Amino acid sequence: MKKIIAALATSVLLMTSAVAQTLPPPTIAAKSWLLLDSSSGQVIAAQDPDSRVEPASLTKIMTAYLTFQAIKDKKLTLDQKVNVSVKAWKVDSSSSKMFIDPATPVSINDLLYGLMVQSGNDAAVALAEAVAGDESTFVTLMNREAQRMGMTNSHFANAHGLPSPENYTTARDLSVLARHVIQDYPEFYKIDSVKSFTYNKITQQNRNRLLWLDPTVDGMKTATPSPPATAWWPRPSALRATWNAA
Repeated sequence: MKKIIAALATSVLLMTSAVAQTLPPPTIAAKSWLLLDSSSGQVIAAQDPDSRVEPASLTKIMTAYLTFQAIKDKKLTLDQKVNVSVKAWKVDSSSSKMFIDPATPVSINDLLYGLMVQSGNDAAVALAEAVAGDESTFVTLMNREAQRMGMTNSHFANAHGLPSPENYTTARDLSVLARHVIQDYPEFYKIDSVKSFTYNKITQQNRNRLLWLDPTVDGMKTATPSPPATAWWPRPSALRATWNAA
């Protein structure tokens, strides 16, 4: 009887595997996307995952990663207050900001929430300066880290992702970066699931609307490059990136 049960179980597993291999990938209205199991690193399905795309605010995932790294290395602390430069304060006024002010020092913790929840471009510059002294040096660190991770088709030009011809990546490379964030810094990754954050008496909701639509969504980041729109989110042990065609 045990042999029969074992044989049946093996048959079911083989059939399941065969079905999984023959199932076509889902149809998604996106230029490029990739579904990844973040535990094993296995790509479950993808469409044109190595096509070059503009990362826009998904750039902030790398900015956050390097900040987490600096905190782990004790170069920064969450409650540490840093001064706000004029450059950070004056970053593109038409873009998303957390509204920091040169007259008021801000904590690293608040900047991280402003970066990942509010998608503040001013927060990105302030964190870059806190980690590396200036944004230019920070960008060098971003590209060095990207190469270390194996993100061979990516290049960063700034800390926030505002348009630049030198700012590019792929769905596959972003899946590598996202997996590193989840596995290397799970204690900080929880910031991505926070639905709103208040700074300077201004409350802003997380740009990731999927947090309200699906209880299994817990991050990662959203962005709106030009012209495509971009959304990133992981489900339990899985990640998906999409670049919409319209």
